[in-house]
Amino acid sequence: MPDRAPQPVDRQLPTDEARELISLVRDIARNEIAPKAAEEEDAGRFPREVFSLLSRSGLLGLPYDAEHGGGDQPYEVYLQVLEELAAARLTVGLGLSVHTLASYALATYGTEEQRAGHLPAMLGGDLLGAYALSEPASGSDAAALRTKAVRDGNDWVLTGTKAWITHGGVADFYTVMARTGGDGARGVTAFLVPGDAEGLSAAPPEKKMGLKGSPTAQIHLDGVRIPDERRIGEEGQGFAIALSALDAGRLGIAACAIGLAQAAFDEAVAYAADRQQFGRPISDFQGLRFMLADMATQIEAGRALYLAAARLRDAGRPFARQAAMAKLFCTDTAMKVTTDAVQVLGGYGYTADFPVERYMREAKVLQIVEGTNQIQRMVIARHVAGPESR
Repeated sequence: MPDRAPQPVDRQLPTDEARELISLVRDIARNEIAPKAAEEEDAGRFPREVFSLLSRSGLLGLPYDAEHGGGDQPYEVYLQVLEELAAARLTVGLGLSVHTLASYALATYGTEEQRAGHLPAMLGGDLLGAYALSEPASGSDAAALRTKAVRDGNDWVLTGTKAWITHGGVADFYTVMARTGGDGARGVTAFLVPGDAEGLSAAPPEKKMGLKGSPTAQIHLDGVRIPDERRIGEEGQGFAIALSALDAGRLGIAACAIGLAQAAFDEAVAYAADRQQFGRPISDFQGLRFMLADMATQIEAGRALYLAAARLRDAGRPFARQAAMAKLFCTDTAMKVTTDAVQVLGGYGYTADFPVERYMREAKVLQIVEGTNQIQRMVIARHVAGPESR
């Protein structure tokens, strides 16, 4: 059956402009995304036309400067846009989060000439980005990456393989981390690589448990030559750029997780009100009512946590610890709420006739991407207890 249109969430938004923006996003989610979500996910179809619509609507560069084609919106607002989109279809919400992550390095560390030359097309020119840090042998240990960039005059030649790349094979640009120096974090540099660069190719998409409409693929760089003008930041600064980007990206994943949890909760509440057993709606039974109460509480707590971290970021204050907490809590919440939603629907919840089984499959990956939840616990522990003794 088609996905239920996302139910309006009572949001506290800072401006009238933000309220109008959320209203626009809800219209797009209700009319353009949710009606096709189940069919297209089942078919493994990537909705490129939706991202073109988001671009035309000014939604692909919300947290970046208007001077370069962005929306000048605070993270507090941008993340709530992500939540609305993810509630309609996680492939779309997550895709926007990845695009924002891919644009971060240039927007934050690029020179003025680089930003003026590339950002307008990246943020409002119907381009789609991908973020290429992970490799087959370096996931959580990202500083061990092996992709190399060798200087050749005014060019760099990139060789290696990136793995688990969202939008791999369909992206118009890739933010690629490659080794230009010695071992470890200090030998990594960031590059902006065009999607049609000679020598760049994508493997067939991975066959995943969920998010089948979002292509995830290895990217092969076979002597890809790019000019030094596409190096972002200083040589050896790439890993610091990557970590900074991930702090913000983790908030995007947190918001997407709450959107997914909200969609599952809405489906469970509607089903419980309609389903009759023993002559009464099952929402009358205390055991189920307590489940719904816990689900609602977890969703509200997750939303408050990611918004608190976003407001720290908007105020220019440190937020890495809070971002890790938000990613950890919100994605664990999504897994718990979607699993409970399947339980509320009983046997129907285990069938593809209702979307909650898909929501549960999709929730799992959110505990893995952009730093597993075990990594998030390590990050949090370092903030509260100091670094590990050696």
